[in-house]
Amino acid sequence: MHSVVSVEERLPVVVGVDDVPDGLQIVDVAAAEAAYRGTRLRIVHAWPGRHGGMPRHRALRPDPADGRHLLDLAALRARNIVPGLLVETELADDSAAEALIRHSGHAGLLLLRHRDEATLGHGWGSTAAYVAHHSLCPLLVLRGSTGGRGPVVVATSGRSTPTVGSAFEAASRAGCPLVAVHVSTPGTEIVRDERRLAEERMSGVLAGWAGTSPDVIVHRLLISDADVPYTVDRASRRGRLVVAGRGHKGWLLELLYHMSRSSPSQRRLCPVLLVPPGWSGAGLPRTEAADTSRS
Repeated sequence: MHSVVSVEERLPVVVGVDDVPDGLQIVDVAAAEAAYRGTRLRIVHAWPGRHGGMPRHRALRPDPADGRHLLDLAALRARNIVPGLLVETELADDSAAEALIRHSGHAGLLLLRHRDEATLGHGWGSTAAYVAHHSLCPLLVLRGSTGGRGPVVVATSGRSTPTVGSAFEAASRAGCPLVAVHVSTPGTEIVRDERRLAEERMSGVLAGWAGTSPDVIVHRLLISDADVPYTVDRASRRGRLVVAGRGHKGWLLELLYHMSRSSPSQRRLCPVLLVPPGWSGAGLPRTEAADTSRS
């Protein structure tokens, strides 16, 4: 099977960069993702020239030239990480959140780093928190660590979704086990029946994807609602990657980014991959996905 879709035609990997210390480290991860997917990398930086919050003193106002210099450094870093990588840059003059949401509609993966802003009531910063709820493509949030040697952990819903497929792909790529976590709604007089049905649903979902990644060792974990905070915390600190569907209520998102409000010594949490509802799971333009390979 050979792909007939060029690098330029594949949906790009998009990464948002800022000018904080060590802010360009995320470019390393983004470049590796683009190389793995065989696509181009688009680096976006928002210059706050048209939205609120500008300093009154002219000397303190950000200069577009600074933004372009930051993008040049990021592009050079990406090409050093992956020689030959096709890199595009954009200096956006809308807000960072608006620019990234706009790009997410034409991307296969979006990457952001969290920013600790405890005064906002969460630990990801306003941009990452907003994009997490509205991104049209999968979002990878780096939370102070690029991942350890633990397993990939996925939150399953009991349905076969691209979220589970993304977790299998990540585990296969990393050569590590996959821990599938399913929350079982506790019953009253039929607790055992509820648990049995939940286990059967989870087994069916995992079996459907296991054939695509037979090398992945899968561990199943069935928990109650009360165990969710502890389980998410443990997975974030000991896992390599946490994969979750964004869902419609957003409660898991709230739990994930509230964790970053803990003490600074505890903020090195593994990355989170958030998959939006209805994601096709393809890194190719939807209109061309049907003609991507030939015998």
